[in-house]
Amino acid sequence: MSEYLTIAVDVMGGDFGPRVTVPATLDALKRFPHLSAKLVGHKDSISPYLNRLKADVACRIEIVHADDVITMSDKPAQALRNGKNSSMYKALELVSVHKAQACVSAGNTGALMVLGRHILRTLPGIDRPAIISAVPTVDKHCYMLDLGANVDCSAEHLLQFAIMGSVMASAVEDMPQPRVGLLNIGQEEVKGNEQVKLASRLIEERGSLNYIGYVEGNDLYAGRADVVVCDGFVGNIALKSSEGLARLISRKFRASFKKGIYRRFLALIAGPVLSELKRQLDPSRRNGASLLGLQGIVIKSHGAANRKCFGFALDQAVAEIEQDVPRKICHEIESRLA
Repeated sequence: MSEYLTIAVDVMGGDFGPRVTVPATLDALKRFPHLSAKLVGHKDSISPYLNRLKADVACRIEIVHADDVITMSDKPAQALRNGKNSSMYKALELVSVHKAQACVSAGNTGALMVLGRHILRTLPGIDRPAIISAVPTVDKHCYMLDLGANVDCSAEHLLQFAIMGSVMASAVEDMPQPRVGLLNIGQEEVKGNEQVKLASRLIEERGSLNYIGYVEGNDLYAGRADVVVCDGFVGNIALKSSEGLARLISRKFRASFKKGIYRRFLALIAGPVLSELKRQLDPSRRNGASLLGLQGIVIKSHGAANRKCFGFALDQAVAEIEQDVPRKICHEIESRLA
């Protein structure tokens, strides 16, 4: 490993582009003195944000010029066909040729997934990469995958997701034996479709996983499992529903405390508690979903992420580099699927 950890940042991706991604990267460079960054995008759009930098930060930045940008409306096939000069493509290329150890982008999710598979390829033994992110629970959080990369999954794919998720939780959270659950409509063995039932049997046969069986939707937030496995169709709906519910609760609280002077007074007293609750439920605190299963680290930030939230995605990239997550997944897949 080189002296510095190096991240390739697709600075043109997302709703706000360089005015969010570049300052967020500069903040990360200040947080991590051992981090360097390759800012991939149009040079003229990046340079204005790099004025008056301290020498110890400036020396860890390199601009990699890219003429084109993959937009949120571009279809993945179009990005694959015409995107070779785009900031997203070039950022992923830097990882493939080992000039960076991770790529972070807030751009088009479908394009990032397709280009990631094309440029980096999947790890041996992995058929499809999966999107994984943290979901808040009563005591801390759990990891959930897949969150939208694969809407149709076989039982074998779910087994691979279980192994990858277990490795991720073990490495990043320092959990020797993370509890793995399979998302289902009930905990009884007779519940669920044939795909989920077969996946459960396959996971059980791999005795090295700490498999706790089926978990239901309400178990996601109870902290019953450290890793929850599902296909991307179910996972994406569950995640978006959770985020919508968190926003609804926040709005209901605000509206309720505005009804009358007495309630406004109560709001002042309860303010610190409500602020802490909002902080814990805020989806942006867990911004930074990993595309697990690729031969390189790729982190997807929410397209609407602000400076602070994009910083969480960069933090996630640093954590996965330091823990060498792809190598650990490769080792576990080789040993557990042998």
